[in-house]
Amino acid sequence: MAFADQNLISGETVHYQTGLHWVVLVAPIALGVVFGLTSLMLIFSSFVGIGLILLLMTALIVASGFLRRASSEFAVTNKRVILKAGLIRRTSLELLLNKIESVGVNQGLLGRALGYGTIVVRGTGGTAEPFTTVRHALEFRRQVQEQIDRSQSAMSARAGS
Repeated sequence: MAFADQNLISGETVHYQTGLHWVVLVAPIALGVVFGLTSLMLIFSSFVGIGLILLLMTALIVASGFLRRASSEFAVTNKRVILKAGLIRRTSLELLLNKIESVGVNQGLLGRALGYGTIVVRGTGGTAEPFTTVRHALEFRRQVQEQIDRSQSAMSARAGS
Protein backbone atom coordinates (compact mmCIF):
# COMPACT_ATOMS: atom_id res chain seq x y z
CA MET A 1 0.00 0.00 0.00
CA ALA A 2 1.28 3.47 -0.89
CA PHE A 3 2.51 5.93 1.74
CA ALA A 4 -0.19 8.45 0.82
CA ASP A 5 -2.95 5.83 1.08
CA GLN A 6 -1.70 4.74 4.50
CA ASN A 7 -1.65 8.31 5.83
CA LEU A 8 -5.01 9.67 4.69
CA ILE A 9 -7.04 11.60 7.22
CA SER A 10 -10.80 11.42 7.64
CA GLY A 11 -12.67 12.35 4.45
CA GLU A 12 -9.50 12.60 2.39
CA THR A 13 -9.11 11.10 -1.08
CA VAL A 14 -6.09 10.96 -3.39
CA HIS A 15 -6.66 12.88 -6.64
CA TYR A 16 -3.23 12.59 -8.24
CA GLN A 17 -0.07 10.54 -7.64
CA THR A 18 3.32 10.46 -9.29
CA GLY A 19 6.84 9.31 -8.52
CA LEU A 20 10.39 9.70 -9.67
CA HIS A 21 11.11 9.70 -13.39
CA TRP A 22 12.91 6.73 -14.98
CA VAL A 23 15.90 8.97 -15.63
CA VAL A 24 17.04 8.32 -12.03
CA LEU A 25 17.87 4.76 -13.16
CA VAL A 26 20.26 5.81 -15.95
CA ALA A 27 23.37 6.32 -13.78
CA PRO A 28 22.95 3.16 -11.67
CA ILE A 29 22.30 1.04 -14.76
CA ALA A 30 25.24 2.58 -16.66
CA LEU A 31 27.54 1.96 -13.69
CA GLY A 32 26.07 -1.52 -13.39
CA VAL A 33 26.93 -2.33 -16.99
CA VAL A 34 30.49 -1.02 -16.67
CA PHE A 35 31.12 -2.73 -13.31
CA GLY A 36 29.35 -5.90 -14.46
CA LEU A 37 31.49 -6.25 -17.58
CA THR A 38 34.63 -5.46 -15.59
CA SER A 39 33.75 -8.05 -12.97
CA LEU A 40 33.11 -10.70 -15.64
CA MET A 41 36.48 -9.93 -17.20
CA LEU A 42 38.13 -10.31 -13.78
CA ILE A 43 36.31 -13.59 -13.09
CA PHE A 44 37.41 -15.07 -16.42
CA SER A 45 41.00 -13.89 -16.01
CA SER A 46 41.59 -15.75 -12.70
CA PHE A 47 40.74 -12.84 -10.37
CA VAL A 48 37.56 -14.59 -9.24
CA GLY A 49 37.43 -13.10 -5.74
CA ILE A 50 37.79 -9.51 -6.88
CA GLY A 51 35.37 -10.13 -9.75
CA LEU A 52 32.70 -11.53 -7.41
CA ILE A 53 33.08 -8.61 -5.00
CA LEU A 54 32.73 -6.17 -7.89
CA LEU A 55 29.70 -8.11 -9.15
CA LEU A 56 28.08 -7.82 -5.70
CA MET A 57 28.79 -4.07 -5.65
CA THR A 58 27.22 -3.84 -9.11
CA ALA A 59 24.03 -5.49 -7.88
CA LEU A 60 23.88 -3.11 -4.90
CA ILE A 61 24.33 -0.02 -7.10
CA VAL A 62 21.60 -1.07 -9.53
CA ALA A 63 19.26 -2.12 -6.70
CA SER A 64 19.76 1.24 -4.96
CA GLY A 65 18.50 3.07 -8.05
CA PHE A 66 15.38 0.93 -8.24
CA LEU A 67 14.78 1.27 -4.48
CA ARG A 68 15.16 5.05 -4.67
CA ARG A 69 12.57 5.19 -7.42
CA ALA A 70 10.16 2.78 -5.74
CA SER A 71 10.36 4.50 -2.35
CA SER A 72 9.49 7.99 -3.58
CA GLU A 73 5.94 9.17 -3.96
CA PHE A 74 4.16 12.45 -4.45
CA ALA A 75 0.40 12.82 -4.00
CA VAL A 76 -2.26 15.50 -4.14
CA THR A 77 -5.40 14.90 -2.12
CA ASN A 78 -8.52 16.96 -1.62
CA LYS A 79 -6.99 18.26 1.66
CA ARG A 80 -3.18 18.03 1.46
CA VAL A 81 -0.05 17.61 -0.57
CA ILE A 82 2.01 14.58 0.49
CA LEU A 83 5.62 14.24 -0.64
CA LYS A 84 7.92 11.38 0.40
CA ALA A 85 11.35 10.37 -0.86
CA GLY A 86 13.78 7.78 0.44
CA LEU A 87 13.69 4.40 2.13
CA ILE A 88 16.42 4.44 4.76
CA ARG A 89 16.82 8.19 5.00
CA ARG A 90 13.28 9.42 4.40
CA THR A 91 12.31 12.98 3.61
CA SER A 92 8.62 13.67 3.83
CA LEU A 93 6.45 16.75 3.69
CA GLU A 94 2.73 16.97 4.27
CA LEU A 95 1.07 20.35 3.83
CA LEU A 96 -2.58 21.28 4.11
CA LEU A 97 -3.75 22.94 0.91
CA ASN A 98 -4.62 26.17 2.72
CA LYS A 99 -1.05 26.35 4.09
CA ILE A 100 0.65 26.18 0.69
CA GLU A 101 2.13 29.48 -0.41
CA SER A 102 3.50 28.28 -3.75
CA VAL A 103 4.49 25.27 -5.83
CA GLY A 104 7.31 25.86 -8.26
CA VAL A 105 8.74 23.61 -10.94
CA ASN A 106 12.33 23.86 -12.13
CA GLN A 107 13.12 22.09 -15.39
CA GLY A 108 16.25 22.00 -17.49
CA LEU A 109 16.26 21.27 -21.19
CA LEU A 110 16.42 17.49 -20.66
CA GLY A 111 13.70 17.68 -18.00
CA ARG A 112 11.37 19.52 -20.37
CA ALA A 113 12.07 17.05 -23.17
CA LEU A 114 11.56 13.96 -21.00
CA GLY A 115 8.80 15.27 -18.72
CA TYR A 116 10.40 15.61 -15.28
CA GLY A 117 11.50 18.40 -13.00
CA THR A 118 12.20 19.57 -9.49
CA ILE A 119 9.13 20.45 -7.44
CA VAL A 120 9.66 23.20 -4.88
CA VAL A 121 6.84 23.42 -2.34
CA ARG A 122 6.74 26.43 -0.04
CA GLY A 123 4.41 26.50 2.92
CA THR A 124 3.28 29.68 4.64
CA GLY A 125 6.07 30.86 6.88
CA GLY A 126 8.23 27.90 5.92
CA THR A 127 11.22 27.17 3.82
CA ALA A 128 11.18 25.82 0.29
CA GLU A 129 11.39 22.03 0.05
CA PRO A 130 12.81 20.77 -3.30
CA PHE A 131 12.10 17.24 -4.58
CA THR A 132 14.17 16.37 -7.66
CA THR A 133 13.49 14.33 -10.83
CA VAL A 134 9.74 14.12 -10.24
CA ARG A 135 7.79 12.54 -13.12
CA HIS A 136 5.17 14.89 -14.65
CA ALA A 137 6.19 17.81 -12.40
CA LEU A 138 4.09 20.38 -14.30
CA GLU A 139 1.00 18.18 -14.02
CA PHE A 140 1.66 17.76 -10.29
CA ARG A 141 1.75 21.55 -9.88
CA ARG A 142 -1.47 21.90 -11.92
CA GLN A 143 -3.20 19.32 -9.75
CA VAL A 144 -2.12 21.13 -6.56
CA GLN A 145 -3.42 24.44 -7.91
CA GLU A 146 -6.68 22.81 -8.96
CA GLN A 147 -7.22 21.28 -5.51
CA ILE A 148 -6.40 24.60 -3.81
CA ASP A 149 -8.96 26.31 -6.04
CA ARG A 150 -11.60 23.66 -5.26
CA SER A 151 -10.86 23.92 -1.55
CA GLN A 152 -11.15 27.72 -1.58
CA SER A 153 -14.36 27.58 -3.64
CA ALA A 154 -15.90 25.11 -1.19
CA MET A 155 -14.94 27.34 1.76
CA SER A 156 -16.42 30.39 0.03
CA ALA A 157 -19.64 28.52 -0.69
CA ARG A 158 -19.92 27.44 2.98
CA ALA A 159 -19.22 30.99 4.17
CA GLY A 160 -21.86 32.39 1.80
CA SER A 161 -24.61 30.02 3.00
